[in-house]
Amino acid sequence: MVSSKAKTVAAYLKELPAEKREVVAPIRKIIVKNLPKGYVETMNWGMICYEVPLKILPDTYNNQPLCYLSLAAQKNYFALHCMCVYMSPVKLAWLKEEFKKAGKKLDMGKACLRFKKLEDIPLMVVGELAAMVPMKDYVASYKEIMKGRMK
Repeated sequence: MVSSKAKTVAAYLKELPAEKREVVAPIRKIIVKNLPKGYVETMNWGMICYEVPLKILPDTYNNQPLCYLSLAAQKNYFALHCMCVYMSPVKLAWLKEEFKKAGKKLDMGKACLRFKKLEDIPLMVVGELAAMVPMKDYVASYKEIMKGRMK
C-alpha cells in the first residue's frame, strides 16, 4: 500500500502525479461539499481522512480520531474507505444497489471501494455516501458497537 508522509491535504494533492490528482481532486470536492457538519478533513494513515475529532470522541479503540471516510491514490488503484458502510449492513446493501443502478462494477473489501479511474465510481453516490451519516449518529453507532464488544 502506498502511504504519503504529507502533513496537509494540500501537500498530499501537490505531491500526487497529475493523472492521479485528476481523479482524487473531484472525489475530494464531492466529499467536502456533502460532508455533514463536525467531521474534519485531515491527513492520517497516509491518506486524506474525514474524521470525528478527538475532542468529540476521545475514547477510540486505537486512540486516533474515528475515521468516517478516507481517500487515497494507491500504486495501481484508488481507494475510498467507507467505515460507515462497514458498520452497517443496510448501508452496504444501499451502496451495492446504487452501484448497480449506476451501471458500475463494485470492487470492494469490507470497507474499501477500489477503482482504477474516475469513470469507475459514480460521483453522485459518493456525495450521498458522504452525506449519509451525521456525526452524532456515527458516534452513537460506534459507541453501541464498542459497548457490545466490551461484554
